[in-house]
Amino acid sequence: MSPVNSSSEGHRKRLRDKFLKSGLDGFHDYEIVELLITLGTPRKDCKKTAKEALKKFGSLRGVLEASATELAEINGLGSKNIFGLKLAQAIAIRYLSDRAIGKDYLRSSEEVIDYLKVNLRDRSKEVFMVLFLNGRNQIIAMEELFEGTLTASAVYPREVVERTLKNKAAALVFVHNHPSGNPQPSKEDIEITKKLKDAAKSIDVVIHDHIIIAGDNIYSFSDHGLV
Repeated sequence: MSPVNSSSEGHRKRLRDKFLKSGLDGFHDYEIVELLITLGTPRKDCKKTAKEALKKFGSLRGVLEASATELAEINGLGSKNIFGLKLAQAIAIRYLSDRAIGKDYLRSSEEVIDYLKVNLRDRSKEVFMVLFLNGRNQIIAMEELFEGTLTASAVYPREVVERTLKNKAAALVFVHNHPSGNPQPSKEDIEITKKLKDAAKSIDVVIHDHIIIAGDNIYSFSDHGLV
């Protein structure tokens, strides 16, 4: 590793001071990436590496959502630098999740959708989540219950019922992702929803919606009269 000259050190200090003064306003995406990767190697000049990462992945979002394996292909990005990037992504997801807990789902659905998109849109496998709501439609818990190709035999209504009773939920929202990017529900999606709706009805629990996340696109079963 080459030594850091005073110019590089002064540049990073200016970036840090700029952030502390006014947040990310006025920052270029590469400067944000640069700040994050210097968390792992604070004495290394990371500007060139940051620009290469932006060029490869196209955007700040693309860099943050890239896998550790993909990031490692960037010249100059080591495990310590990747740590800074993945830490930032994980904190963002946790922050959005914490913000959603306690929200009235029916009044704050857009905020909840923001979290669901960040959490699910780039998963390589299908993930089935359940949002558990109380009698005031406030979110009390969000859990990932199943992973993999979702079929009627892969999602177990009994387990959903058990978690619903455990969380003392009065209403549910189902969510899963489509890695293919196609938001339209499959025949299996519709069958699963019907089975889960029948199971919830048996314990007097309401189903508000089943949401499919496909990249930046969403499909709401409720909006299409399917729940």
